[in-house]
Amino acid sequence: MTGTATRYLYLARHGEASPDESGLTESGRRQATLLGERLSAVPFAAVHHGPLPRAEQTARLIADRLKDVPVHVSDIAGDYVPHVPGRDELPAESADLYLRFLEGATAEEREQGPVLARQALDLFTGPADGEEDRHELVVTHNFLLAWLVRDAMYAPKWRWLGLNHANAALTVIRYAPGRAPSVLVSNDMRHLPAELRWTGFPDDQHI
Repeated sequence: MTGTATRYLYLARHGEASPDESGLTESGRRQATLLGERLSAVPFAAVHHGPLPRAEQTARLIADRLKDVPVHVSDIAGDYVPHVPGRDELPAESADLYLRFLEGATAEEREQGPVLARQALDLFTGPADGEEDRHELVVTHNFLLAWLVRDAMYAPKWRWLGLNHANAALTVIRYAPGRAPSVLVSNDMRHLPAELRWTGFPDDQHI
């Protein structure tokens, strides 16, 4: 069934995590709170987040700045490898790099990740049902964020690799009926002061 209303999908990577990934650092908590303040006027229908502590804590801090928005935890919004490409899918010049990066993925991750990734596309993307625009926030991890962005751009499945997102940065995708998806905002950190920007992003790509 084709949706009849526009969906606005807001995507955020969790705030900066502690070294053992058991939760957020003080900087990560500040990042999440500031993102919540930026989003406080958005009429969200729901906030979704993955089950890991760094995503859950980020989502809760954001939700504290929102007005009675339901918060849902789901493995679909979690941290997983969405697609493991074969060498023939990859550009020759970068195939070795990406394949080495994915060597650590277990057999279970290689099997379950693509299943969750398909479910994420079904749950979070495309026009919404009903007559009113729908605004949803997904607080997740770098891999799923990259997967959803590359889908909105009609890029090949392998292209989630190499798309990086900073902690608590904001990406917004619009899904309007009868139109291709539009990436309205990407990796936007304007709500963060300079000292809280670029965390979680490769050092050589800070600008």
